[in-house]
Amino acid sequence: MGFQKFVENIVDLLQERMGAAYEIKVLRVTKNNDVEQTGIAITRQEDSIFPTIYLEGLYQEYREGEKLSVLVERIINCHEEQSMTLNLDMDFFRDYNRVKDRIFYKLVSFEKNKKFLRDVPHLRWHDLAIVFYYAMEADVVEGGSITIKRQHMLMWKQNAESLYRTARHNMKRGMPELLVSMRELIAEMTGVSVCGDGATPMYVLTNKEKCFGASAMLYSEKIGPLAERFGCDLLILPSSIHEVLLIPDDHVREYAFYRQMVEEVNRTQVEPEEVLSYGLYRYCRKNSEIEEIIS
Repeated sequence: MGFQKFVENIVDLLQERMGAAYEIKVLRVTKNNDVEQTGIAITRQEDSIFPTIYLEGLYQEYREGEKLSVLVERIINCHEEQSMTLNLDMDFFRDYNRVKDRIFYKLVSFEKNKKFLRDVPHLRWHDLAIVFYYAMEADVVEGGSITIKRQHMLMWKQNAESLYRTARHNMKRGMPELLVSMRELIAEMTGVSVCGDGATPMYVLTNKEKCFGASAMLYSEKIGPLAERFGCDLLILPSSIHEVLLIPDDHVREYAFYRQMVEEVNRTQVEPEEVLSYGLYRYCRKNSEIEEIIS
């Protein structure tokens, strides 16, 4: 069974189970980097907010032998669990003073998100774009967020620059940066100490949530001292939207080597919607600024 037929069958079975009081909606959702996914929502007329369950992963399970009836039951259970969580009054979102303390920003590719960026306030930063989101309280929706769109910005009588100032203030408090050596990270994850003798020192920069942590480049107070410690500029390799890698720019290898490494990692290790950039950046000690390496 092809994916489209799978979706149609899921809709029919859900409609049969849920009854006429519910409408089963099929949604095409554009994720980061213009990656499109197919979602399904079980809604009632009075619902202003509802969960979306994505179907690509479920289709893969079906192809591997899972029964449609089991998948439908899982969708219903997921809908019921998330609907209880989302059963909240969203009127507060109209009041900027009630939301401003939880407005943050993240970095995304400018070129790969042109369609998405048409509808959201953003600022250009090298080959990237700074976009804004509202992080929901953990006791409401764990890890949940709302992308801030132009309609929200206009409703609040704000602009991209004022949103940036608000978010920048919140980042250091709510998304504190985390800078850790790759050796320490591997040891933490595996419990095995790694000998780094002779290896190029490599550091990971993210935030303590490890979510959209590449944006820590914009407010880090640790990059400068690290460059001073090594006595040279730092190369910044975009690992994903969640973190970047820092290494001394000691000119042992040409930039083409690192570009190839970034491209290979993006192609083989990073989900398409989590790719940040294929470029390289450099922290310049002289100017205390991050610049894009063009050549």
